[in-house]
Amino acid sequence: MDTQLLVTKRDGDKEPLDLEKIHRVVTWAADGLEKVSVSQVELKSQIQFYEGITTSDIHETMIKAAADLISTDVPDYQYLAARLAIFHLRKQAYGQYEPPALYDHVKAMCDSGRYDAHLLEDYSQDEYEEMAMFIDHQRDLTFSYAAVKQLEGKYLVQDRVTKQIFESPQFLYILVAACLFAQYPKNTRLGYVRRFYDAISTFRISLPTPIMAGVRTPTRQFSSCVLIECGDSLDSINATSSAIVKYVSQRAGIGINAGRLRAVGSPIRGGEAFHTGCIPFFKHFQTAVKCCSQGGVRGGAATLFYPLWHLEVEDLLVLKNNRGVEENRVRHLDYGVQMNRLMYQRLIQGGNITLFSPSDVPGLYDAFFENQERFEQLYVKYEQDESIRKKTLKAIEVFSLFAQERANTGRIYLQNVDHCNTHSPFIPDVAPVRQSNLCLEIALPTKPLQSFDDENGEIALCTLSAFNLGAIKSLDELEGLAELAVRALDSLLDYQDYPVKAALNATMGRRTLGIGVINYAYYLAKNGVKYSDGSANNLTHQTFEAIQYYLLKASNVLAKEQGACPKFNETTYSQGILPIDSYKKDLDAVCQESLKLDWDALRTNIVEHGLRNSTLSALMPSETSSQISNATNGIEPPRAHVSVKQSKDGILRQVVPDFENLKGNYELLWQMPDNDGYLQLVGIMQKFVDQTISANTNYDPAKYADSKVPMKQLLKDLLTAYKLGVKTLYYHNTRDGADDSQEPEDDCAGGACKI
Repeated sequence: MDTQLLVTKRDGDKEPLDLEKIHRVVTWAADGLEKVSVSQVELKSQIQFYEGITTSDIHETMIKAAADLISTDVPDYQYLAARLAIFHLRKQAYGQYEPPALYDHVKAMCDSGRYDAHLLEDYSQDEYEEMAMFIDHQRDLTFSYAAVKQLEGKYLVQDRVTKQIFESPQFLYILVAACLFAQYPKNTRLGYVRRFYDAISTFRISLPTPIMAGVRTPTRQFSSCVLIECGDSLDSINATSSAIVKYVSQRAGIGINAGRLRAVGSPIRGGEAFHTGCIPFFKHFQTAVKCCSQGGVRGGAATLFYPLWHLEVEDLLVLKNNRGVEENRVRHLDYGVQMNRLMYQRLIQGGNITLFSPSDVPGLYDAFFENQERFEQLYVKYEQDESIRKKTLKAIEVFSLFAQERANTGRIYLQNVDHCNTHSPFIPDVAPVRQSNLCLEIALPTKPLQSFDDENGEIALCTLSAFNLGAIKSLDELEGLAELAVRALDSLLDYQDYPVKAALNATMGRRTLGIGVINYAYYLAKNGVKYSDGSANNLTHQTFEAIQYYLLKASNVLAKEQGACPKFNETTYSQGILPIDSYKKDLDAVCQESLKLDWDALRTNIVEHGLRNSTLSALMPSETSSQISNATNGIEPPRAHVSVKQSKDGILRQVVPDFENLKGNYELLWQMPDNDGYLQLVGIMQKFVDQTISANTNYDPAKYADSKVPMKQLLKDLLTAYKLGVKTLYYHNTRDGADDSQEPEDDCAGGACKI
């Protein structure tokens, strides 16, 4: 290569290409990594150099050359590429590799308006100098390449027009910790800042996109999930739409409950006009969801909920279907279809399902969530009332249409509303759960807004994080991590802003949190157990028992210090009822593991002192944050040992953790013979998780006659999930013959609930 090739420096000057300088940087990045070849990265880079190339483009070329070499044969290229990317990132942010002093950095960023001014008001220069001693910038070198690209694309403070980045990852972590513990007493808060910084920067606790991207900036909305219920009036529809716009613009994923809307043809104003039905209003909500791009971090997305027995259900079930015309389709929302015991009984018994407009059957819609016996009585009564408009279909036809559309689109979801209320932290006839969210892991009470400023309405928010199961050596470690996660997220509830009064009132009253897990597949592989054969059942029972126990204990301790949440009396916890008391007992047939922890003592403490938080746990997809931690997604099995994810930053390859030692232990998605083992594990988790779980069903047509998944199999899995107490089902994945390593970019989390 001609070493006299001229390079354009950052200041515009030109100088000869210095290959020795490139060699030093690549050699530095390769230090301690196995099997990587410095010369191969250099050669792949140099053939792409050209006269006048900028120093920035040289760095980008080197990074891409290393990233293209990532494979299961040499997984460490993902770290070499990441180190080169960190080197480039810091040069961009600081003009040099070494970060500036923490206080100087914070002052400059506050002065420019990129950081929240409170950072300088709440902490002194001396405290920043002490915090600086907590920081280990070498932890930047533990990221994988996919993690650095996600940090660059979504999390680090930057000018999203020019793409100029202003900080490096360890400053992100220390300042998130500083913000969340700023209001703690001065004699204790730096201790919490240090412990929380260590937990998040070593990936033991994973944080969601809104927190990582927003905390420390002037934007103060960090809840991942927002649940908005719509009433059956124009005022409520307009208020719902306004609330959607507010929250989509601030990085939240939306759940919309529109199940109360009356069906097409219903009378309005005593018959002066007739109702146009649900679809025009669903289109209205779709427009509200898609009008904002969430600050360039991700696009707006929402799931809309309605009951299976709604009079328009035949049309509503096909709203995402590619057939049909725009007038009768609303394709850019996802849908959650709500079912209960009676619907499944009608299916099993070969009976009928009767469809009603909620406006024609007083009390039926509320009973659907609040009281299953009352619902069944009213349902049968209205079926026999000839004066009420209705339509009767065979249950098998309705369920088959649901299952068919779920299979065809992958994104028609399911909510078992009875499980969401009978196995719930909330007393169902006082604070019923009537919907979930975009990723179907949140189950919280809502009330329709009658106006945008309605203080009696209730918009439910949930703030998320997750434990990295792969990073813990003993379940005992969860106690300390639970304390940190609960304290940090509870502080965040007081720290953030609330653009809608109904969300402020609900959050301050209930203080709901949703703490889940990432890296479950690695955790199983590390322990030598699998999804499909029952070998993971007991380990999963022990693990999720510990998670829920320590989360409840942490919230109980916090309640002793700061008081229980004001609406604690609306929870079953206040009655001494814990998740271990209300789960579906059919689960005992697949897992007989006994409880290991002292639940009776915890129960006594909760009844006496309360809980700071109405909910503590939820299992989310964690698509993006799993990448940050170099972990497997949430509770899901990987599709391949190397995942290849398309993002706006290009193709990101990531190798499963500890592949060289555990490659024989990983059970990949399409190696699982069916959904039974996975659904059993979800049921075991649901025994303890007080909200719900983003659980998927997966099908390989090649395993069936004529390469077609039988309807009988689809319906069997729905019934199995219900029997085991599963509250919600998220994606329906079908193997399509494409490269198994390819994984879609999830709309949810990390989309909006991606933590």
